[in-house]
Amino acid sequence: MPRSADPQRRAELLRAVVRYLEERGVADMSLAPMAEALGTSKRMLLYYFGDRGELLAQAMAASRPDAGEIFDGVATADGFVAAAHTLWEAITRGRQRRSVSLLLQVLSLAITDPDTYQPYADDAVAVMLDPIAGALEGLGFGSDARVRATLVVSGLRGLCQDGLVTGDRARVDAAAERVIAAAVAP
Repeated sequence: MPRSADPQRRAELLRAVVRYLEERGVADMSLAPMAEALGTSKRMLLYYFGDRGELLAQAMAASRPDAGEIFDGVATADGFVAAAHTLWEAITRGRQRRSVSLLLQVLSLAITDPDTYQPYADDAVAVMLDPIAGALEGLGFGSDARVRATLVVSGLRGLCQDGLVTGDRARVDAAAERVIAAAVAP
């Protein structure tokens, strides 16, 4: 009978993989050099994560904020604004701030190598867009909810990129305030 995977070791490896990808990028991701840098073997990475694609998918999932949790229970426009601020804080100052560069890389790679990266890009957008659109639908925005959610997701993501490139935190934060307010404006 085969041994079952050690969940603690798997969680440790996943955290290390996320750090590795945040530091070195996704474009040239190769399991052998990654394993060596992490002090493990390619075989162990495959054992815990299946394949390169599944490893990337799990690293992305582990490194992003849980938009479903953040927007769960939003019942007012003020509640939505507060949830959106929580998301903005998470991706610019919180635990997930370093993972934004990972997300931006995957989205860019999906443009030039859609066969490899499009599924990960689609998932990265959907896991943010769906709960935000759901919250906006609950606020009565109906068919416009998905468009407004797109404004929030794409707007904040673009502002993250702007902030990473320019370092102009005050301007980018002010723009994020406007994006968030526009999402619930009549």
